[in-house]
Amino acid sequence: MRRRTAIAGGVAGLVAAAALVTPAIAAGGPVDAVQQAWRGQSQSGDFTPPCLDDDDRGQGSGRGGMMGGAGMMGGAGFRGGGMMGGFDADEKGTLTSAQKAELAGMAEEEKLAHDLYTAFAAKYPDQTVFGHIAASETQHLTAVRTLLDRYDVKDPTAGKAAGQFTDPNVQKTYDQLLAKGRTSLANAYAVGVQVEKADIADLTDAVDGLTAPDVTRVYQHLTMASQHHLA
Repeated sequence: MRRRTAIAGGVAGLVAAAALVTPAIAAGGPVDAVQQAWRGQSQSGDFTPPCLDDDDRGQGSGRGGMMGGAGMMGGAGFRGGGMMGGFDADEKGTLTSAQKAELAGMAEEEKLAHDLYTAFAAKYPDQTVFGHIAASETQHLTAVRTLLDRYDVKDPTAGKAAGQFTDPNVQKTYDQLLAKGRTSLANAYAVGVQVEKADIADLTDAVDGLTAPDVTRVYQHLTMASQHHLA
């Protein structure tokens, strides 16, 4: 499946991504590094600015937040009217065998992202962006698991501890990305960039041909969230 190779194939590209981020870190700190890299890609036309999704913005009055905005992470969240809230009211559709397999793969990919960001939050505790995105990924995985249950698809992430995966290819990819991200803060950010880009590409492909309204909505919102996280 393409999603297994998209992230794995991007490991070699981490060197280039780290090269983009490192000079900016020296100039203005890690968060400024990400913002500068995003601005550079935006101006070159290589990147589409993200949409802030309600999942990450929240509905409350939290302070700070991933990008420094009030209330971004504080709020109602998954079930309280956030980005994912309400998708379970959408009509259930029909999934092909391939689409069910894609959905199961989506769960592993969301867990991979969550576990990586959680590990990086522990490794670089002063970089709150990692913990914030990990919290968002928890909601995303919950949404995908809800769909797995609805369509009677076995959850490959059930009972798996942090950093453990059913698919050997996903396990190998996780181990490689984790090792790379632990070598430096710049590489941790580069891993995050690669994961989000791969997610966007995979989700865009997964939506193509879908007729199930509930699954389509979740995939579209996950795409917006990844665009936000990438920024």
